[in-house]
Amino acid sequence: MYPPPPPYVHSEPVSPPPFPSQTRPPPTLITLPPHLLLRIVYETFPPGKVQNQRKVLYWFTMSLRLVNRALYVACMHVLRSTYLPAYASLIRPPYTSDPFPLSLPDSPFASYASSSSPLSSSLLPLQSMQRETRILDLYIALKVREDVWTDDSELHLEREESFKDLFDLMQPRARLEDLIRAAGRREGIISVMSSSGTTPLVSSPSPKKCSGSSNGRAEPSGWSRATTRPTIRPLPFHALTVSYSPRSVGVVLLTRERKKTIVQVPRSREETLEDSARKLVRELKGWVAANPDHGIR
Repeated sequence: MYPPPPPYVHSEPVSPPPFPSQTRPPPTLITLPPHLLLRIVYETFPPGKVQNQRKVLYWFTMSLRLVNRALYVACMHVLRSTYLPAYASLIRPPYTSDPFPLSLPDSPFASYASSSSPLSSSLLPLQSMQRETRILDLYIALKVREDVWTDDSELHLEREESFKDLFDLMQPRARLEDLIRAAGRREGIISVMSSSGTTPLVSSPSPKKCSGSSNGRAEPSGWSRATTRPTIRPLPFHALTVSYSPRSVGVVLLTRERKKTIVQVPRSREETLEDSARKLVRELKGWVAANPDHGIR
């Protein structure tokens, strides 16, 4: 048999382990991780009546989200997820909706979602590349106010015309701009601002070089025929907007001097926004090819 282990007794007193001399600063709302800050925001909801929860949402919109960027991101996460079903229910066919930019690979929201840094929320741009997100935020600001006023007074009636401009004009126009951006990037005629702040250029592929001539004569060594296309300078998305009406849609180029409609196509009332975007991108591709030196950056 093995002998028993020796007792854990020291003949001399044991000193405490050395602790670092530098003390960490106390955490603040900016240095808290995003998931903890979001949890704190959720804990402000009172249990019980829906009217009290609506007042908290009103407080989010009018006060809390204006404190700093980190609280803005947390509050907008709660507000957008709360009011998205009501917003989507007001989209009328043939219109479609996709206000959240998390599906964009180059969106700053996507990099924020994949980042574990506590300071990532302080570096997050407040403006999203997805233009329909702004329409959702406008709807939230209007809906929160209307809900609270309705709860406070039975005499207050929600005005339907308040939402008419949002869903008859602003929402389909913003959605169409997002569709044109996505299709234009695939065609190489629209560029967006990258995370480094630069606007990438896209060059059209040039055909392969041929070493022989068409009449059968051999050319000197080192000579080759090549037909190259001029470099396509894509239009920056921030300089583009859409003119929208029930009968026609167009792409407007914004410069410091003026606004200019560069392409315009007719549309019917039953035409989907996706079909309108495809027609506009087709016309825009021809305009960019005819104006390679447009000078817009």
